[in-house]
Amino acid sequence: MTTYKKKLIETSLPLEAINAEAAREKSIRHGHPSTLHLYWARRPLAAARAVLFAQLVDDPASRPEEFPTIETQDAERARLHALMEKLVVWENSNDENLLEQARNEIRKSNNGELPAVLDPFAGGGAIPLEAQRLGLEAHASDLNPLAVLINKALIEIPPKFAGLAPVFPGAASTRTGWARTEGLAEDVRRYGEWMRDEAEGRIGHLYPRVKAEGGTEHTVIAWIWARTVKSPNPANPIDVPLVRSWWLSKKKGKEAWVRAEIVEGRIRYEVRHDANGPKGDEDGTVGRLGAVSIADGTPMDLKYVRAEAKAGRMGAHLIAVVGLGTRGRVYVSPSSEQIQAASIERPDGIPLAELPAQAPSFRVQAYGFELWADLFTNRQLVALTTLSDLVSDAREKALDDAIKAGRPSGDRMEAGGIGAEAYADAIATYLAFAISRTTNKLSSICSWDSSVKMEAVRGVFARQALPMTWDYAEANPFADSSGSYLNDVDWVSKAIDKVPAVGAGDARQADAASRSYESFVISTDPPYYDNIGYSDLSDFFYVWLRRTLREVYPKTVGTMLTPKAEELVANPYRHDGRAGAEKFFVHGFNSVFSRIRESANLSVPLTVYYAYKQQDTRDSGTASTGWHTLLDGLIDSGWEITATWPMRSELANRMIASGTNALASSIVLACRPRPADAPTTTRRAFVAALKSELPEALRTLMQGAIAPVDLAQAAIGPGIAVFSRYSRVREADGSDMSVKDALVLVNSTLDEVIGDQESDFDGDTRFAIKWYRQYGWSQENSGIADQLARSSDTSIGALERGGIFEAKGGKARLLAPSALDGAWDAATDDRVSVWEATVRLAAVMAKHGADKVAELIPTVQTRVNLDAIKELGFLLFHEAEKKRDSKDAGLFNGLVGAWGDLNEQARKFAVAAPGLGSQQSFDFDDMEG
Repeated sequence: MTTYKKKLIETSLPLEAINAEAAREKSIRHGHPSTLHLYWARRPLAAARAVLFAQLVDDPASRPEEFPTIETQDAERARLHALMEKLVVWENSNDENLLEQARNEIRKSNNGELPAVLDPFAGGGAIPLEAQRLGLEAHASDLNPLAVLINKALIEIPPKFAGLAPVFPGAASTRTGWARTEGLAEDVRRYGEWMRDEAEGRIGHLYPRVKAEGGTEHTVIAWIWARTVKSPNPANPIDVPLVRSWWLSKKKGKEAWVRAEIVEGRIRYEVRHDANGPKGDEDGTVGRLGAVSIADGTPMDLKYVRAEAKAGRMGAHLIAVVGLGTRGRVYVSPSSEQIQAASIERPDGIPLAELPAQAPSFRVQAYGFELWADLFTNRQLVALTTLSDLVSDAREKALDDAIKAGRPSGDRMEAGGIGAEAYADAIATYLAFAISRTTNKLSSICSWDSSVKMEAVRGVFARQALPMTWDYAEANPFADSSGSYLNDVDWVSKAIDKVPAVGAGDARQADAASRSYESFVISTDPPYYDNIGYSDLSDFFYVWLRRTLREVYPKTVGTMLTPKAEELVANPYRHDGRAGAEKFFVHGFNSVFSRIRESANLSVPLTVYYAYKQQDTRDSGTASTGWHTLLDGLIDSGWEITATWPMRSELANRMIASGTNALASSIVLACRPRPADAPTTTRRAFVAALKSELPEALRTLMQGAIAPVDLAQAAIGPGIAVFSRYSRVREADGSDMSVKDALVLVNSTLDEVIGDQESDFDGDTRFAIKWYRQYGWSQENSGIADQLARSSDTSIGALERGGIFEAKGGKARLLAPSALDGAWDAATDDRVSVWEATVRLAAVMAKHGADKVAELIPTVQTRVNLDAIKELGFLLFHEAEKKRDSKDAGLFNGLVGAWGDLNEQARKFAVAAPGLGSQQSFDFDDMEG
């Protein structure tokens, strides 16, 4: 058996700092690499960066020659955690000094080398990109050509042209130096502007300005259309508009809605500007159950609507025009001029690829949509084909300009070139990405968002689905607003500007089940069972990228559509139902991770991400089919799970506050090869091993930077590590124990460990825990309170003096946090229990914030052990979660989740507070964790 050095990820992480930055990334838009192109279920860059670092850096305990004692090991972990906490901050993502520190730590743990990292399910590219940022040789592969193109644009193209000035005439002289990919980004911006101007010159007449009521003219942002079908009532066969809502704007004082009325057998649409618009059932004509004619109320079920649509009898009415005003939007009634501008023939050269007959969360096929091109109006198809054709012209112009700038011609991009030809291909790639981004806002599946904050076109992929849209918004690709091509060029160029562009990067199309893993460190985010149909969704973009980039990437975009047969997802439409889909996924998953085990760099643990569904609860100790399949597959492929870490892209307190049980949005697993001669064991021996090993592991987790909300999920790591070290665990009847049953036992042991903490607390606290568990904050009989107090070695009088309990008139109750959130001086309090300190601090945290709690901590520590407060916080969160009391759970999670920051702030208050700084009892070491 080979002995490997334990890595930091197998011991501890500054989890709260990582999760906080991962959540914050959602608010970072311009310049974030994810805005280069849409892809589904991307991992936050902060999480990917932290996991790679911790995966590659030794845990101090594995280097006893340098860190011989627990104290020195803890100090070194704290130093590494502090580095990671800086490393995950978005604003530091291109801080070369900080990144070089991180690279040096990786070298120290890997024989002076920076290992090569591979993600075989690269998807949106977060893991390879962050590997490259850390100076590692980054390799990405995926079966999906859209994912391959995205990864090429993130890690393969930028390093080739880093530090070069732009070639667009006159651009290079606008500044003195061009760092990283600034020159490339500037050229994408300049050639994109050139393309936009050329396109407007050719087809700008199709997008006339709109005249408002006062005679002012405005650039159109969007045209609002309603699909129509003929009413089945032969006495009144009008074209019925299918509208989900007549409202255009609900902004107070600027309300706008559409009034539809029948005039001489035809519908006239008028935009009204008042707050007296339709309400309730009057707002709209179509819903989940069907539609209704506005002429006479004739009902139409969706079966009829689908039949009319499939027969080619679905039309569209223009119901409103949205213009750009000096102070917001201008809503105008439709005119014949605006209707006529859109009445054009379908252009030649559109993508002819077919929509899948069936796909998860696709609804449009039932309404007669057969081609991907059917998801666009004729005017949109003209715009997109015009822009697509202009990419070739822009490429030729860039090639000519690059040669004039002195760059050698060289090979094309797909052949590995780095000269003018390859540079022109790079420009074409990013310009094509801008078009691809535009399609998300330039489709008849887009809708108008009338909410106060938005008033904008809503993209096709507001979620991972292709829904049917009744009233749709057609954006203007030449306006300075959502759906504008130039806006998308700007998004793309800003994303290019922020990529690391260091070292080498390689992105290629490959099947994860058959590719080589020789000597690579593996970190990957595999498909999530049946959650997302990546290839079906990708085809929306791929058909346009293929049309635009066929000459640039003839191999990568060689197929009409993205590959489907070998895509590793459990798609029941492709594999004869759910059973066939599960069998396909399990076999494919196991074969991938078996191959990785055979040849990858095994001195470093494998890390695997999994998106954990929020509705999966731990009440039954179970989880989703995909989660079990992942764990089963890894174990069956010969891996031991040595750690599991909850990675959130939502802050824990926000999730708790919303009433969910707030499981992590994804889990990261660290895995090691299981020895070929691993023993078997029995259920009884497995349970004994759990009870022997899990308590210490859980205490280590609770002492570290982990929030109570994440403890149950993190506990799976040490628990399933025990399970996965055996080749099999036999049940009493001789059958093999399943992962599902093992997780039940892990959760049961977690309950026992947390419950065992009670015996270490003072009598008042033991009483309060038992009372809270049974009665919460409600009143109960004083006699019961007296008996419970005696069994806990305290009394009602003592509890009342301790300020946590109240008994009068034969009734008694535990004082709720709201009664303990006021002014409190622990130094002058006659009787301070761990319970009182914990509940008071949690209540103060919720009402007054972290600064006030930090101010109290130095004094509190003179009366109560701070580790005990943290332990009780975990226990009370656990009890509140079992009660399904999200308010209490949020209260205690908020305190313990911020424990590290609170202690750091408390140091400052202690130094400033007279007298406290010199007290011998004030031990800062006790405040760690």
